[in-house]
Amino acid sequence: MTKRPVLDFWYEFASTYSCLTALRIEAAAEAAGVDLRWRPFLLAPIFAAQGWTSSPFNLYPNKGRYMWRDVTRRAGRSGLAIVRPEIFPQNSLIAARLALAGREAGWMPGFTKALFRAQFCEGRNIAEEAVLTTALREAGADASAAFPLSRSEEVKGRLKAETELAKSLGIFGAPTFVTGDGELFWGDDRLEEALDWARDGR
Repeated sequence: MTKRPVLDFWYEFASTYSCLTALRIEAAAEAAGVDLRWRPFLLAPIFAAQGWTSSPFNLYPNKGRYMWRDVTRRAGRSGLAIVRPEIFPQNSLIAARLALAGREAGWMPGFTKALFRAQFCEGRNIAEEAVLTTALREAGADASAAFPLSRSEEVKGRLKAETELAKSLGIFGAPTFVTGDGELFWGDDRLEEALDWARDGR
């Protein structure tokens, strides 16, 4: 049996464009015959290394205004309504740890999608335990087990290692897609190109 190609989907929970991708990537990957690896990581350390103290969408107002309009347009094509949260970018540390805690159990994708919908379709704060708990339940996860696991040194170390790996791969934003041969594609609008490359190569 021929092994299916794999695409790594690197995403940051505070990222608007990562939200757009997370809510459509499974169907697109299945249609392309490509398997996915969901790779949550933190952009803050990568931004800090570039001298940024916040999202570039906050640091550069024109870029920020364009981004929100662009995300709204792109979401509308999929029938989604974007709600701008009161806080942006949000603290995604606990969310990323929880997602990694669910990798082996299989609920990472469901949790990821539920949390993105809560943040950018409902305007909720993903740093709040109640919001995280609701997303865990929607994904079929046991919140009473997931939270303690997310606070373990093993999961904390895993997130640090994933973020360091992202840096070493040259990832500078989210979403980013990395193919089996190491080709890197950045941005929700590069998803189809990344899937094609993962399947067919150069």
